[in-house]
Amino acid sequence: MAREKTAPSTQPIGVGEPLLSIRGLVTEFATADGVVHAVDGVSYDVYPGETVGVVGESGSGKSVTVMSLLGLIPQPPGRIAGGEVLLEGRDLLKLDPKELRKVRGKEIAMIFQDPMTSLNPVLTVGDQIAEAITSHAQVGKDEVRRRCVALLELVGVPNPSDRFDQYPHESSGGMRQRAMIAMAIANQPKILIADEPTTALDVTIQAQVLEVLAAAQRETNAGTILITHDLGVIAEMADRVVVMYGGRVVETGSVDEIFHSPKHPYTLGLLSSLPRPNVDMERLLPIPGNPPSLINLPSGCAFHPRCHLGEGRSSCRTEIPPLHQLGDGRHSACHYHDEMSEEAARVERETGTTIEGENP
Repeated sequence: MAREKTAPSTQPIGVGEPLLSIRGLVTEFATADGVVHAVDGVSYDVYPGETVGVVGESGSGKSVTVMSLLGLIPQPPGRIAGGEVLLEGRDLLKLDPKELRKVRGKEIAMIFQDPMTSLNPVLTVGDQIAEAITSHAQVGKDEVRRRCVALLELVGVPNPSDRFDQYPHESSGGMRQRAMIAMAIANQPKILIADEPTTALDVTIQAQVLEVLAAAQRETNAGTILITHDLGVIAEMADRVVVMYGGRVVETGSVDEIFHSPKHPYTLGLLSSLPRPNVDMERLLPIPGNPPSLINLPSGCAFHPRCHLGEGRSSCRTEIPPLHQLGDGRHSACHYHDEMSEEAARVERETGTTIEGENP
């Protein structure tokens, strides 16, 4: 019997079957103030060798989505209340903790935001990379060291044999993040998750780490989920983009479609508030208001209290918009997505720049 999908597929043309399919994922947290609806029906796919950029403000559900599929949500207070996460057809949400540990670090690996808090300060960098290997394979001590040194060299760590025996505090932030990438790709994962991998780094080191991340993906041909609030990183690294707001997916599309022709007012707002050094902008146009409370989301479209397009429209206040399919891999959760060209023109007049048709 065929599995019934809980949300439309985001498959682009000619890519084949996805490695990872997230379908209708719902994750909640019980708090003293009420239930936090952190992830509310999220669905997207990841294909071999591609990078899916996931963007949105803090609290939009980007990180909780991937922590849920890896079984890293503390239960309680958290719980996965619905949906499925299929890795090559196998539902990760139905695996017991022992089976899921075999997946983490081997088939799916994650690069966390802050390497200093992710690495154990009392173990050497080499020991921690070695543990990632020996947890999933029977490998001799000499071979493990050889592979770890080769991984450190691959990610651009100078003097890798010496770095192998050093502790995390003896390296810079950029070197620690390179070590985290080496650890993540140690077992040739099918899915690589990078959660804000450059947040704590200065601009020059950010560029170097992104180059290393791209090289690591080419080495493994892993499908990559890149979580970030930095649209510049998305423009440089992503093939497809998932835009999240209030725990929901509000738009999907290729990186060109998202930057050139946004079909959701929130996406347009993100682009309008982004300074662009190659564009003469009279002023930035910030999104008014604040992100919604995930305990008490607004009725209807969660973005409607901040949305110029939805002003005075009852449907925006009362009806949750479905994720309309606009094309292959192209979706928008806006009742009035067909009016976005006019909305982009209004923004252009106010900012003195161009959104539609502009190169990211």
